[in-house]
Amino acid sequence: MVGTVIITGATGSLALEAVQQLLSSHPSLTIVGTLLRLEELAHRYSSSKLIIKSVDLNSTLEVRAFSDEIAGLVKSNELPPISAIVCNAFTWSLDGQQFSKDRLESTFQVNHLAHFLLVLKLLRSMDPQTGRVVMLSSEVHDPEHSNALSKLGADLPSNDSLNTLVNPGADEVGTEHDMGWQRYANSKLANVMFMQSLNRRLQQNPQFNKITVTAMDPGGLVDSRGPCRPAFSHSLRSNSDSARDVLALALAPEYASVRGHFNGRKPQPPARVSEDEAKCEAIWEACWNWVDLTEGETCVPKSYP
Repeated sequence: MVGTVIITGATGSLALEAVQQLLSSHPSLTIVGTLLRLEELAHRYSSSKLIIKSVDLNSTLEVRAFSDEIAGLVKSNELPPISAIVCNAFTWSLDGQQFSKDRLESTFQVNHLAHFLLVLKLLRSMDPQTGRVVMLSSEVHDPEHSNALSKLGADLPSNDSLNTLVNPGADEVGTEHDMGWQRYANSKLANVMFMQSLNRRLQQNPQFNKITVTAMDPGGLVDSRGPCRPAFSHSLRSNSDSARDVLALALAPEYASVRGHFNGRKPQPPARVSEDEAKCEAIWEACWNWVDLTEGETCVPKSYP
């Protein structure tokens, strides 16, 4: 297989396993993440082409610079076109709010905004015939899902209050844990809504309509949510199994031309609110503004249709 695969958060449990599965067979693998553990893998798989990058997803400046660098390498043929972008990186805080270098709420910026910017800036660098984007979802993305560990679930603000996603008011004392869960759930819901909005735009573009977007719930990973295992006991999966599922959606021939939401490799209806086109478009336009994107930076329009 010839192509470039970008995996964000590539030192996390799922992505690190996916990297190990890819290194021996994929000719060009670009990794976004911290360096130490990936450098250990690079020594172990010395025959593979591994480009290690450290990018702070809390900074739109760094995400832009990375995207421009990768686009330049593809344009100059130093990297093959991008076969897949796996938007795996995430963060959360259950003991109070955290803010990014851009002074935006960090959970939403890392989990969603950084990927929104990264993907849209790299669309022109993707293989227009086979390119795929995989967003990471979660069972908690669905507002109708009950979470045994939190009184609060996904709950997007009204369209005229969307700014509270990135500039929230202070948490009331004693609500920090549940508000942290809600911020995480909202960021995952935004990922699923991004999948819907981007697929609509790509399908309207004759040059890029074969690029597909999926969103996958990997299940509760055994070593990434240790304190949360009781709530995910029915869906706990090994990192290796979830990594295989992610890579199947990203690269396997049987998932070519496939779009939509998945639980592992099985199609699964997304949250009903994610099928509300007006709400999806409101979130899309807000994110576009928050990252100061211009239409010259991507191949899809701000407004739809």
